[in-house]
Amino acid sequence: MSLEKKEIDPQTKLDRRGFIHKTSALVLGGLLGAKVVYADNIPASFPLLGLQPTANALPGKHPGLLVLNDRPINAETPAHLLDDSQTPGDKLFVRNNGIPPELDKIDPEQWTLTISGESVRREMSFTLAELKANFSTVSYQLTLECGGNGRKEFNPPAKGNQWTTGAVGSPIWTGVRLRDVLQKVGLKDDAVYVGYYGRDSHISGDPNKTVISRGVPLAKALDDRSLIAWALNDKPIPHLNGYPLRLVFGGFPASCSGKWLERIVVRDQVHDGPKMGGQSYRVPCRPVAPGTKVPDEDMCIIDEMPVKSLISFPKTGATIRLNQELPIRGHAWVGKGSIQEVSYSIDFGATWRSCELEPAANPHAWQDFSARVSFPEPGYYEVWARATDSEGIAQPMLLPGWNPRGYLNNACHRIAVRSVS
Repeated sequence: MSLEKKEIDPQTKLDRRGFIHKTSALVLGGLLGAKVVYADNIPASFPLLGLQPTANALPGKHPGLLVLNDRPINAETPAHLLDDSQTPGDKLFVRNNGIPPELDKIDPEQWTLTISGESVRREMSFTLAELKANFSTVSYQLTLECGGNGRKEFNPPAKGNQWTTGAVGSPIWTGVRLRDVLQKVGLKDDAVYVGYYGRDSHISGDPNKTVISRGVPLAKALDDRSLIAWALNDKPIPHLNGYPLRLVFGGFPASCSGKWLERIVVRDQVHDGPKMGGQSYRVPCRPVAPGTKVPDEDMCIIDEMPVKSLISFPKTGATIRLNQELPIRGHAWVGKGSIQEVSYSIDFGATWRSCELEPAANPHAWQDFSARVSFPEPGYYEVWARATDSEGIAQPMLLPGWNPRGYLNNACHRIAVRSVS
């Protein structure tokens, strides 16, 4: 599969407000249908009137994504746009901690990945071409979810992007197994953790500051489906999601899957990069009362994500005739194991009925579910979905245990429906 620049839509030269990112007059002329006279004189970050896209539009993304923050850019996908069994690249949520490398400065043919750290036997570097030529290429459908998905429901409120339900997606990723590359460089007996470094820059502009550098235990790094990926659904990874190279660890918080990947380090200790310590991507080791101030030493690193589900059809607010059945569908996923059952309720959790559940394409892919729902009388209803995993653990109907950073909300998803006579 080619990673040539020509495959990238010129629209990706624009950020969410249509600002110019050092684009040539030729490209701008193509977008506007006319030459931009005096294009060289356009001030940086100046919006041309003829380049105003739909509000909240992000480069390479569906205009329906909801932008939560623009520095760094973070955007979630409304539930009804996640109806595809395999999430399209333009509908995959965006979670950035810093500023991505400029697209027109990325040359995939020159991109290099270095494997280093105190617990490798020899430091080695690979170009993208060498990764493709020297290791087996594999593809898996892998679900990525931000650890803070659902943060908006926490009370007292937690700091950070106020995600509702849409910081999740399950595309097909293509690349090479991280395990194969680590075996190539050789691991020392004291290796316990693997961390990453990307080419994104700190929002302060300080080139000496690393934005984020997280990692996973060695056992997760050696899993068959832990990937160094260059493609999403057989196309180059979208720029805002890590083009041209990223890690993908299905089932772990998406922050572990480093974007714009240029270095992997193998450690003889738990990785200590930025966003690994303190309260970042950690929850209290024991339950605490809402609003409790928890010391850093009492916080534990998040690993497997909890069981969860999402109703992707219909869009909340649907209206249906009383004598009609309402088809519903969606997805369910879990960080470890598989989904055993998905049920729905129309009486606020008093009773539940089973949905049809499809098998996963592979471990760490979400599973599709569907059902046909009848309503006994006209009025307002909520349809709730509840998934149960292979260990018998079910989603809570309401917000689970509070934590200071608003992580791991896996409460039942619900949509509003009106039945009319």
